Parts: sequence; structure tokens; C-alpha cells
Amino acid sequence: MTKSNLRQFVSGENSVSINIPVKNGLPHFKDVCEMLAQQDYDFPFEVVCVDSGSTDGSDALAEASGFRVVRIDPKDFGHGKTRNYAASLSKADYLVFITHDAIPNDKDWLSTLIAPMRADPKVAGVFSRHVAHSDADPFVTWELEQHFLGLSDFPVVEIADREEYDANEGLQQIYHFYSDNASAMPRRVWKQHPYPNVQFAEDQIWAKEIVEAGYRKAFAEGSVVRHSHSFGPFETLQRSFDESRAFRKLFGYRLGKSPIHVLKSAAYLAKRDLGLAVRNGWWKSHPKKTVSRLFEAFARPLGHYLGSRDSLPDFITRHLSRDDWIRNL
Repeated sequence: MTKSNLRQFVSGENSVSINIPVKNGLPHFKDVCEMLAQQDYDFPFEVVCVDSGSTDGSDALAEASGFRVVRIDPKDFGHGKTRNYAASLSKADYLVFITHDAIPNDKDWLSTLIAPMRADPKVAGVFSRHVAHSDADPFVTWELEQHFLGLSDFPVVEIADREEYDANEGLQQIYHFYSDNASAMPRRVWKQHPYPNVQFAEDQIWAKEIVEAGYRKAFAEGSVVRHSHSFGPFETLQRSFDESRAFRKLFGYRLGKSPIHVLKSAAYLAKRDLGLAVRNGWWKSHPKKTVSRLFEAFARPLGHYLGSRDSLPDFITRHLSRDDWIRNL
């Protein structure tokens, strides 16, 4: 293992810059720092944290861990904008992006993430598999397992038939799925295709751009981070609204097509989650979450439907958008 001086920007063949947007990342950020220090990678790597106003000591922890910390005004934060800023500071061959609550699962996370790009110069983006945090509820754990199990059928994607791709909305969604909670790209690709400066889904817009430009996108199933969230019904409604609004504006398709679709989807999700709770005994071990999931089953498709509407009164949008609320904090 090559030990790099993490306070200096690294450069050279196969060097890596790990970039983390940080704001009040504790307690998970402590584990992130510890696991990054343990990474076994055979070339120099650095860690750069762009802190946008932490008040919980996250920035001080990063500095104590030997990472480079760059501070920005909270109002200057943007999902794509801040990542581009971090990348602009780097001289490394590969740019890695993780969030302050995505904990590398082992010492091989980094090397496994970088491997597809080192093996194939046509691979322009790679993302890690997510597993739930140890304290996550079983519903969230199951959902993450199922989601990434489905993606394992598509370890590398490349558009071979553009007509089929353009005509198949489901295929497009698979090809542009990408998560910069834990991801990597060659610096040479970022210079030509930086992140878009958008409010939501900057990672998936970027992935769509690179596959349509002729590059390959890879899923590094063996590169694992622990990253999950458990939301209640209203938070689920907000996140679904933001997701659907972004997909309508940025990709041109609607996740919620009609009130009937909302009811059918809600019935399906409620039946599925109740079945899981009964079969696995979760209704006994997690009774409150089981009840919450029944309300979430309606909130999710309702959020998708509302977010897909062409126009809503401003006061409704302000109350429904979780991303807007977070940005205004």
C-alpha cells in the first residue's frame, strides 16, 4: 500500500482524489474518516472535504484525520456545483465522490471501485453497491438489497442500439441510474463532462450524458458502502415529489401518471410490505415501522404523481420539496 500525504494534492498515474461534500456529518462521518484511512490502494490517494458550514465538528474531525478541508459559504453549495469545485482542485487521475454518511465497508472499497476504469478506458463512471446501516429497519435493508440485486444484471452498460434505447424508457432508467453517494470517474472525462449545476439528480443527468456520448458505465458490486435512510410518511412524500419533479423536468418522463395509478401502486406496496412484515415477523419486532410503511405506501406514489404535474401552486411546492427545505436551512 502506498501511503499518501493526505494534506497535499496528489498526481501521477492511477492517483485518486476522494472528494466529500460535508455539512454536519456526525456521527456517521467519524466512521467514514476511519474507513478511508484504512483503504488499501496501490497508488497515492488524497481526501478533500468541502465543508459548507458544519457546526458539529465535522470539519475539525476531517482535519484531525489528515484530510484537506476547504470551506465554502452554505449559500454557495450545490450538488453538482460543489463536486465540480472539489474536482477542479485535483490533479489526480481519478475523481471519487462520496457523501459524508456513506461508510466504506472494508479496506478494498476504493481499489474495487477504481478497477473497472483501470481495466477499460471506455468506462467513464463507476458506482458502488449500497447496504443499509447496522441500525436500519428491516424494510430499508430489504429494499436496498433488492434494488442493487437488480442492478447486478447490468455490471457494464453501453448503448449498442440507439433506436432501441430511445424507444425504451425502462432501459433509459437503468442506463442512467448512478449514485454519487459513492462513485468515481476519470479526471479526463470530468474535464469534458462536468456535473450539471442542478438542484436534484445531478448524478443521473451526468450518467445519461456520458452513456449517450458513447462511454460505458459500470456497477462495481464488490465495492460496498453502508448508506441508508429511514423516512416517515411525510418525508417519503417529499422525497418522491422531488424525484418525480426532477425526472419530469430533466428526463421528460412521468413517474406518476394518474390518480388511478397512485391507488394501484399504493395497494401493491401496502400488500407487499404487510406480507414482508408477517412472513418475517417484522410486525412484532418493528410494529411502529410496520404501521408507518402502510402510510408510506400511499405517500410514495402520491409524491410521484404530484411531482409529475406540469404546474402546482407555489405554496404547495414549497411545502412538498424536501430538497428546497434543506437548501434553505
